[in-house]
Amino acid sequence: MAAKSGLKRGEKILFGISGVFVLVALVGYVGLEGYRLTTKKQIFSNLTSFDLSVEGNAGHRIFKGNRCSSCHRAFLSGTSMGGQTTLDGIGSRRSQDWIRRFLSDPEPVYKATYRAATLDHGRGKEAGYVAELTERDHSLMATFLSELRSKQGASTAYLPPEGRSPFIESMLSIWAPESWKDKYEDVRTKDFTQDVTSPTSQSGAEQ
Repeated sequence: MAAKSGLKRGEKILFGISGVFVLVALVGYVGLEGYRLTTKKQIFSNLTSFDLSVEGNAGHRIFKGNRCSSCHRAFLSGTSMGGQTTLDGIGSRRSQDWIRRFLSDPEPVYKATYRAATLDHGRGKEAGYVAELTERDHSLMATFLSELRSKQGASTAYLPPEGRSPFIESMLSIWAPESWKDKYEDVRTKDFTQDVTSPTSQSGAEQ
C-alpha cells in the first residue's frame, strides 16, 4: 500500500498565507473590541434616534404585545430577517400616514408603492391579524414607527450619504448600462417633496 504523500510546497505556502490572514484578523478584532469596550470616546457616529412621545410609547407596547418583534427589528430589539423587516429608521423613509394605511390595509398600499404583493401582511397570511387591530392601535403603532428616525447616510435612512463616492462612481461607470441614466433617477439629487410615501413630501409634512 502506497504511503500517503504530504502537502506539496505550494500547498504549504498557501495554507501558511491563509493562516497569517486569519491570525491578523483575529488579533485585529480582539484589539478593536478591547479598545471599544475601554475607551470613553465615541467610535462610530450614531445616526439613528428614538425620541418617543407618549403616543409613541403606547404604540411600542402594542407593537411588542402583538409579537411584531418576532419578525421585525425595531427600537434596537427584535428579530431582523433582512430587508424591510428592519424598522429602525422607517420614520425617515415613510410618512406616518403611509405607515398607518399599510397597517390597516396592507396589500393595496404595498402594491402601489412596490408593485408587488406583501410577504406576510396580506389577508390570510402570517401577519394578516395586524390589519384586524383597532383603528386606534393602528394610529398608535404608526406614531411609534414614524418616530424611529435615521439621519441621512445611515444604513436605515431614506437617502445615502451626502456628496459623491469615487468608489461608487467608478463602479457605476464600469457596470451600469448607459440606458439606466435615463431610466432611473439618482436618489442623491431626486426631489422627494412630491413622493407621498416619504416623510419629506409636502403632504407628509402636513400629516
